[in-house]
Amino acid sequence: MKRLVSILSLLLIPVLAAQLAAAAGFFKVGEKAPAFTLTAITGETVGLESYKGKIVVLGLFHICDPCMMQGTTLQKVSEMTKGKEVAVLGVNSAGNGKKEVGEFLAAFPAKVTYPYLLDPGKVTDKLYGGGKFIPNVYVIDQQGVIRWQRVGNMDLAGAEVIVAEVEKLLAGANSKM
Repeated sequence: MKRLVSILSLLLIPVLAAQLAAAAGFFKVGEKAPAFTLTAITGETVGLESYKGKIVVLGLFHICDPCMMQGTTLQKVSEMTKGKEVAVLGVNSAGNGKKEVGEFLAAFPAKVTYPYLLDPGKVTDKLYGGGKFIPNVYVIDQQGVIRWQRVGNMDLAGAEVIVAEVEKLLAGANSKM
């Protein structure tokens, strides 16, 4: 049994490494965040470009448990950064309809107060290379450049970690004044 586990582990390591390499290849820190304009579940039109000058925390989600956990984490980030030059956005990048997304949001353990966008054409999924690697969280600086990215719902993308990245950008902006 021990030998079987060892063999399976050796076979899985290259597969996992390839998956991580593919995820890392989507967007790198330092690249301009691809622009998009979508409709929020509440009906207003929201474009990423309209947040230039603010730090944007962008979450790309499907309807799944890890996405619910990460979406709830973004609600904490939204609350922790309230009153600062920070915008939190969530996107259902899987193309689900308003009814499905509304039911999904209603099941969250915390009420989502940040803009949650519908993406029926899966534009953001294509632009940001989601799909297999969901949820995705990006921190985008005041000039629209990706400064931090994490895939999946892990301690690596907890509220405190995300807010720490945001605070670095806020401190950098304050030091330029």
